[in-house]
Order: sequence, then structure tokens, then C-alpha cells
Amino acid sequence: MFIGIDHGTTAMRFAFLDERSEISKLEIPRQDVAPMSESDVITLIEDKFNISKNDIGMIAVTYSMGDDITSVGSIGDVKNRGVRSIEGAGKKTGGGSRVFDAIRNSGIPAVVIPGIHDRSQTDPRLNVFSHSTSPEKIGIAYHALCMGFENFVLSDISSNTVTLGIADGKLIGAIDACIFAPGINHGPLDVQALRDIDADELSANEAFINAGVLKHTPFSDRDELFRAAEDNDPAALLALDTIALFAAMEISGMQILLKDYAFEGEVVLEGSVVELPYVAEKIKKHLGTDCHVLDRWSAAVGCAEIARDIANGSREILGIPVNL
Repeated sequence: MFIGIDHGTTAMRFAFLDERSEISKLEIPRQDVAPMSESDVITLIEDKFNISKNDIGMIAVTYSMGDDITSVGSIGDVKNRGVRSIEGAGKKTGGGSRVFDAIRNSGIPAVVIPGIHDRSQTDPRLNVFSHSTSPEKIGIAYHALCMGFENFVLSDISSNTVTLGIADGKLIGAIDACIFAPGINHGPLDVQALRDIDADELSANEAFINAGVLKHTPFSDRDELFRAAEDNDPAALLALDTIALFAAMEISGMQILLKDYAFEGEVVLEGSVVELPYVAEKIKKHLGTDCHVLDRWSAAVGCAEIARDIANGSREILGIPVNL
């Protein structure tokens, strides 16, 4: 029995894969996990999935940006939870570190999945940027690979937008959230953001987590935006149209990288935004090609599949080495 854990922007998602390849799921908001004790986290997993921790063959964990490791490794061997620093781009609640430490100290066999960054063995031209993608996107890509996709561009579109390129089953590069396409909450810093930072009106991280399309609307959060879009509110539809346009542009850019490897990739979409048919259809129209839409559980399920395959002897995941 295997578990995958997705350290998402808003929630921790757990996917349990049993010996019949049936999947059970658990989602907890990150701020709800933070006050738990480590034993509470393990008990929650046992109770939800009706198992003992001794029944778990392996867990695959993601944590933050994963930018201090370049291979999949045992959780007991990873220093500083696999990150260079918790400072930087993103929201910090303490939920991810609570789950990571609970798994590490539980005695359950577990591996940590790296992010892709400037020390990764992906296309070196993309290393002009220090960071390309966080580990949970590896889980999504691996789930797509397990579904039969081998050459594809994956775009995860939710609070932020991150796009990956996979050629011949190997991850060759990615474009991170702070580089190009905005999501609902997060995005790249424009000229005004740089001015505001220089004027000490906000931090760079505050600018990043408020650089998505939501800031240009009257809505307070994603749920309000989605409800307004269902009512054909012009501001909501413009926000979603903006996400769709930039995501399609980013996907097209990643297709250029795949062509440089002599492959033409299918398009795979994932994330809360593309669960709206309106957005998926817009992206499809922009690209002039079919798009395969996965649900928001793909990262956790993909991590569970990684745990299963490593426990069964795999020593590389999407071209990323496994060192155990």
C-alpha cells in the first residue's frame, strides 16, 4: 500500500493506492494541519484510510520548492527538508513542515521528490532561472506518464501557472510561476511591482503572491471569481480569458523546447482553473489542438504511483535519478 502527498498551495492532499490499484483521497487545508502534533498527523492517515502505518509500503512526499536536492531520496537522508530556504516565493503556514516531520519521524519508508532548478539535469538553457518547478508538478507529470502520455506539455493552472515539458518520458524543462503566465493569485512581477518593492511598500514575496489576475477584479477569492464567471460576470470572464491566453502562450513556448528534442507534445492541463470547461475550451481554441484535462488529485495520485514504482525497484522517475 502506498501514499502520495501533494504539498499544494492551499491544501495538503493525500492519495492512498492499495494493492488493487484503487485510490482513496484525503484533503486538508494547510492551516488546519499546522497546529496538529506529529502523532495526530499519522493517526489521521491511519483513520482515514483504515490502515496501520505498518501496512504502508512507502510514502512519496513533496515539500515546498524542493530546490536543494536533485534526485529522489530517502526522507531520513534529506537535509533541511530538501530546500535551500523556506524564504522566498509562496505562502507559509507550517502545514507542510508538520506533515514532512511527522512522516520522517514515523518509521514509515518514505522518499522525498525534488523540484527542478538550476542544478537539475534538465535542459541547461532553462537554468538562466534559479527555479523551474516545485515537486508536486513532478507528481502530476508522472501520473500523466502512467496514463500513457510520453511526449507532452503539462500546464498546471490554479493559484499559479507552471508548465513542464516531457520528451520520451523524461522531464526536460519547466517554466515556474514567477516567470511568465499568471494564475489566480500568483504571477511574475511587472514594472509597477518593482517600483512598489523599491519604495518599501511591499516585499517581493507579497508582490508575487498578489500578482495574479484576481487583483484586477472586485472578487476576494477564487470561489467568488468562479461563481461570478458562472453568472457571466464580465470582470470574471476577463480574468479567466487572461489566464487562458497566457497559459496557451506558455504552452506554445514549451512546445518549441520539445521540437528541439525532435518531439511534438500532446497538451495536458491540470488545476482548479481548467476544471472550468470555459477555460479549457479557451486554451484549446488558442492552441488549435485537443487538451487532456486531469483533476486536482493528479499530483497526490502521481506521488503514490512514484512510491509504488520505487518500492518495486524503479531507479529513475521521469529521468530524475532515485538514490536509496
